[in-house]
Amino acid sequence: MKKIIPRIDEKRTKLSLEKALEKYRKYLVTLPVDSMPTITPTYSIIPPSNTYSFKSQTENIAIERVEFETERLHYMNKIFKALETLKTEEKKIIVERFLKEEVSYDIEIWTELNIAKNKYYKLKWEAMLRMAFALKVEVYFNDNESGVAV
Repeated sequence: MKKIIPRIDEKRTKLSLEKALEKYRKYLVTLPVDSMPTITPTYSIIPPSNTYSFKSQTENIAIERVEFETERLHYMNKIFKALETLKTEEKKIIVERFLKEEVSYDIEIWTELNIAKNKYYKLKWEAMLRMAFALKVEVYFNDNESGVAV
């Protein structure tokens, strides 16, 4: 029996990562102004652990809000931890291209980094691949030869 290393479906992995980073950007715009992160968040929200069975509509709305804020904080921290796995140039590319409120175009980034276009795209792909692995959103081809991703 041969054990074959699974192949990454690059196109679907890229789409999967872009979807994950878009979710981050959506969460970013829902943050209160005083809680906007730089790169590393310094705030935390801990939901109450109430288990009362009788709740008013106001309490339900408040609980839903806290749960949303907790989910948002957890997801954003997951993105920040994934960013920490990147090299400096890779991190700059991902932040500038995908995570800032006003994203930059590729040409602006490679010009700012003072690197060639080809090197930029290679670094960008490597950064995206590292992020995909860190976030566990990579997509593999399955065993058949049809090229269908798992």
